[in-house]
Amino acid sequence: MRLSRYFLPVLKETPSEAQIVSHRLMLRAGMIKQASAGNYSWLPLGYKVLQNIERIVHEEQKRAGHIPILMPTLQSADLWRESGRYDAYGPEMLRMQDRHGRDMLYGPTNEEMVTDIFRAHVGSYKDLPLTLYHIQWKFRDEIRPRFGVMRGREFLMKDGYNFDLTKEDALHAYNRHLVSYLRTYERMGLQAIPMRADSGPIGGDDTHEFLVLAETGESEVFYDSEITDLKFGDRDIDYDSVEQCQGVLEEFTSRYARTDETHDEELFNQIPEERRRVARGIEVGQIFYFGTKYSEPMGATVTDREGNQVPVHMGSHGIGVSRLVGALIEANHDDKGIIWPEGVTPFHCGIVNVKQGDAEADAACEDLYKALSAAGLEPLYDDREDRAGAKFATMDLIGLPWRITVGPRGLKNGVVEVTSRRTGESEELAPEAAVARIREIYGV
Repeated sequence: MRLSRYFLPVLKETPSEAQIVSHRLMLRAGMIKQASAGNYSWLPLGYKVLQNIERIVHEEQKRAGHIPILMPTLQSADLWRESGRYDAYGPEMLRMQDRHGRDMLYGPTNEEMVTDIFRAHVGSYKDLPLTLYHIQWKFRDEIRPRFGVMRGREFLMKDGYNFDLTKEDALHAYNRHLVSYLRTYERMGLQAIPMRADSGPIGGDDTHEFLVLAETGESEVFYDSEITDLKFGDRDIDYDSVEQCQGVLEEFTSRYARTDETHDEELFNQIPEERRRVARGIEVGQIFYFGTKYSEPMGATVTDREGNQVPVHMGSHGIGVSRLVGALIEANHDDKGIIWPEGVTPFHCGIVNVKQGDAEADAACEDLYKALSAAGLEPLYDDREDRAGAKFATMDLIGLPWRITVGPRGLKNGVVEVTSRRTGESEELAPEAAVARIREIYGV
């Protein structure tokens, strides 16, 4: 993509309504535009990041054996009356009637709808285990939506639902989700710590939230500092192995880590004082096991091995896809702008032509652009007629992790400059070597 043809409405001034870093930078970098309180249009740059996050989530869910579907945003109130949640959910639920006077709602979550799908098509233990998930827009009518996409009213979420014959099977599904989430967040360049949490309106006794440590986090968290040394890495896990998934759960949850709702001061004080940490965290996902909370009242049963009709054991598992964009920025920025991790960056690198119109510089930039594109990479070429300082400022603001700077002076010596956005370090390389360096970084 050439910047002269791209839609990137960057702002020089910070909008007054933006209270936290991610909201300020998303507006300034032209990633979003507020449509109404808590609702945003996703502009091209922001939409590309959102799609990259969505792709990683899909890949890791399918790796774990989970099956994608797509459920509608509007749901019948009758399903929620069956489960007993329609009146209990509260004013966050957006309720409406269709032209025939039928009660409807804009789904804040999908336990009832997916249970209805399951009970209509599955009747035997032989069809279990089964996990269905989708990535869909949700709506919760927050009383004071703020902080941009971190606490909006409309948001994109991955929500998955497991159906199992026994509690033991369902807890394996819980562990499987925990493993897949650890992989998902690390691929995005985030450390998301699983913390014992409160189940809220979803229900259930077993639940962990995944929190990214950040000063602007809405939750107060208490943890053993040893947990921040844990990395999942590129280990190969057999998701069908109860032992392997249980082992990962124990590794990542055996140290104290809790949100303020479940914090236990007595347990916390048993940790050596030098390892006790109190901080703020941003919730980016949560996993639940809630047994037969929905299957019993909604009649989601299967025939077991003895021929008995039994309710299935269930859990739900969510990742805040749109919220992750804000969380990534909160965890990756400096005073110049965003610093995207390579896994989610909207463009793999930027090409800055410091003297647009110079024949040699123009030709070198075109060659770099074509070579990177041919390698399957997506560069953003700043080919605007603008001063070099403004081009550098734009690249720093939008946060591409790598920049190739091309100018007549360097080309006389046969080199271009490759710069890391995160460290600020630069190296001079021949154009062909610069392409090879970017290919090496992204493994292509």
